[in-house]
Amino acid sequence: MVSRRQFMQAAPLGALSLAGLGLPMAALAAARTIEDIPPDRIVSFLGDNVPSRPAQLPARLLAAMKGREDIGDVYLAEGATGALERQFARMLGKEDAAFMPSGTMANQIAIRLHCAGRSRVLLQEESHVYRDESDAVAVMSSINPVPVAGGASEGLYDGMLAAFARSGEDPFPVDVGAVSIESPVRRLDGATVKQETIARIAALAHGKGARMHLDGARLLLMCGLPGFDLRSYCGPFDSVYVSLYKYLGAPFGAILAGDKAFVDKARQARHVFGGALYHGWTAAILAAKTLDGFEERFARVHSAAEDLLARLAKKPGVTVERVVDGSNIVFLRLDENVATGLRERLTEHDIAIRKVRDGRLQLVFNETILRKPVASIAAAF
Repeated sequence: MVSRRQFMQAAPLGALSLAGLGLPMAALAAARTIEDIPPDRIVSFLGDNVPSRPAQLPARLLAAMKGREDIGDVYLAEGATGALERQFARMLGKEDAAFMPSGTMANQIAIRLHCAGRSRVLLQEESHVYRDESDAVAVMSSINPVPVAGGASEGLYDGMLAAFARSGEDPFPVDVGAVSIESPVRRLDGATVKQETIARIAALAHGKGARMHLDGARLLLMCGLPGFDLRSYCGPFDSVYVSLYKYLGAPFGAILAGDKAFVDKARQARHVFGGALYHGWTAAILAAKTLDGFEERFARVHSAAEDLLARLAKKPGVTVERVVDGSNIVFLRLDENVATGLRERLTEHDIAIRKVRDGRLQLVFNETILRKPVASIAAAF
C-alpha cells in the first residue's frame, strides 16, 4: 500500500492520466499528515514527550541495554530499577527513592503516609490529585482533600494560611496532615510555583506539624529556567514524585523520593496496594537513558524556545502570549492570514502543531526543537 502522496512522487505519469479524467491535481496530491513524518525527524510542539511509535520500542530497549549488565529486577528490587532509584535520589537530593507503577499511586501513597491518621490534606484546586485522581485520597485513605485557591501564584500561600486557620478553629479543630503542591501545574498550562512561595508554605506547614509533598510529574521540564536548581527546589518537600513517561521516554512508571524511613514505608504501601510489579526494568532502563544529560539538554530546549519566540514575535500577524511563571508552554495569537493553512504548511517541513483555535495556538516545547536550526523552524511559519 502507498499513500496518494507517494503515488504522485513515484508515478507522475499515472497521476497525470488520472488528472485527465477530470480529477483536480490538488485532490490527488493528498495533504501530508503527521503520520507521514518519520519519528526521528519530527519537530513536535504537541506535548512534553519526544514522539515515538510502538514498533520502535524493541529497538529502543536494545539500544538502552547495550553495554549494561544486571538489568533485570525482581519485584522492582535491584537491576535497572534499583539503579534508576539511586540516580533519582541523587538528582533530587533525597536519601532514597522508590519506583512506582503510576503517578497516581505515588501521590496517593505519599499523602497517606504523611497524614498518618490526620484527616486533611491541603492542595491546589487545580491540582491533579484533586481534579484527576477520582477522589482517591478520600476513597482509599479516608483523608479529606481541602482545595486551596491561588493556583501557582504567590496567593497560594495566603490560601494555605487561611485553610490552616479554618482547620484549627475551635471548638472542633481538625488536624492537617499534609500539603500537596503540584508544580508545574498541568491545568494552568504548565505554570510553576516560585521557590520563595514554596519556602513560605513549607515553613507554615512544618510549623503546624504537617508534611510537604511535591507532585512534580513535570518537574524536570523546569531545568534550564532562570534561577532554577533541582535540588534546591525539592529541598522544602518531604517527598517528591516525578513521572517517567511524560517526557523521559518510558512506557509507564514514576519515582517517589524522600528520606529512607519514608521510602521504606512507601515500598511496603506499594505492595499493599498491588503495585509491586514483578519487573519494572523495561520502563526503568528507558527512563535512565533519557535521564542521562537531560538537565543540560532541556536547558538547550529553553534557549532554543526563547530564540524561536523572539523570531516569531517579529513576524506580522503573530503575537506571543506567555504563561505567567510558565515552564514549557507558550501561546501564539495569530491573524487569520497566518493561521489559515499553517498546520499543513508546517507539516511539509516536518513540524507538528495543534489546531489553531479561535486564532490561538498552543506550543509545547520538548527536545525535538533541537532537531532543526531555529531559524528554519521560524521561517516555516
